[in-house]
Amino acid sequence: MKTTSTCAGLLLAAALLLASPAIAQHKAIVPAELAPKPGAAAPLFSPGILADGTLYVAGELGTDLKTRQIPDDFEEEVRNSLGTIGLILKEAGMSYSDVVSVTVYLSDMDLFGKMNGVYSNYFKDPKPVRATIGVAKLAAPKAHIEISVIARK
Repeated sequence: MKTTSTCAGLLLAAALLLASPAIAQHKAIVPAELAPKPGAAAPLFSPGILADGTLYVAGELGTDLKTRQIPDDFEEEVRNSLGTIGLILKEAGMSYSDVVSVTVYLSDMDLFGKMNGVYSNYFKDPKPVRATIGVAKLAAPKAHIEISVIARK
């Protein structure tokens, strides 16, 4: 009898170990600046998700958080996008130095040089890996850039 219960206990422990990735903790990261206003509809996605020590940040447009508009100046648009990402990183207890991967979407690849000029002020050595992708357009009609990152402590 004792052998049967010991075997059952070992089988249960093994099953829990194998299932642990499936029950990994996911935590939404929503800085106060990005929380929906009272009475506003809830967003369809989280700004960030922290899963097992890795932070996945949703694509962030260059929207001015005060006016909720895309600025006319492209470099300001890039700073806004990276600034919003910085808020999400900070809320998760991370910084730009924890970023391991960046994806940049540009609606005009001729803006690549200007984007790089602003981008280089945020990411120091060792710089994260990066992909820059040209797209026909983004979710906001005036938007020229959207940036997404993955970070890990």
